[in-house]
Amino acid sequence: MTEMSLEEAVRTRHSVRGFLPDPVPKALMRRVFDIARWTPSGTNVQPWRVCVASGAVRDAMREEFLRRVQAGVQAAPDHRDKGRLAEPFKSRRRACAKVLYDAMGIEWEDKDGRARASLRNFELFDAPHVAFFCMEDSFGGQSAADVGMYTQTLMLAMTANGLASCAQGTMGHYPDLVRETFDLPDNMTVLYGLSFGYENPEVLANQARTARATLDESVTFLGGDIDYGTQ
Repeated sequence: MTEMSLEEAVRTRHSVRGFLPDPVPKALMRRVFDIARWTPSGTNVQPWRVCVASGAVRDAMREEFLRRVQAGVQAAPDHRDKGRLAEPFKSRRRACAKVLYDAMGIEWEDKDGRARASLRNFELFDAPHVAFFCMEDSFGGQSAADVGMYTQTLMLAMTANGLASCAQGTMGHYPDLVRETFDLPDNMTVLYGLSFGYENPEVLANQARTARATLDESVTFLGGDIDYGTQ
């Protein structure tokens, strides 16, 4: 495998919504998770607890996720958004959805098509593995950010090693299932999940690519005598 720079990994990583059935070799899986454990965290508490489902465990969880969604079981996440998105965040979310639907050939007005696309989340996009990112309920926002840094490190390690992934907030919809499956204590909360494996290049959704806001929309430089310019 050709070596990949950090910048290449950051710029080429993308959310994959269609995987091949081939399982990731155990040695490679341990390698990427071993890289991720070097993620920094506040006072080095390392608040993350990661649970990985493969094989029959993954299959049973996928089946139960689908059963609950199709039966209309209300999601009960441990962590919720605080309110509706304002601009420009609302428009960014809608633009992301449109890019995905366009790649899949789904019209915005096609509610059934959009529902089928949403259901693919709970099918794990056919990925052979899914990881759940958890932390104890005594931790707050700072530690949740630490778990996010861990996840980013893991995704980049996967990209650099030829693997694909898709971070999914939907994997936090039924935290009781995760706690039951992995025999976690009641104080262990579930933040989100990550489906991963090898990308299936024939899945149309994998052609979707989103844009990013310009540097000056998100970063403010003050002080110093450097001309940072615009981008």
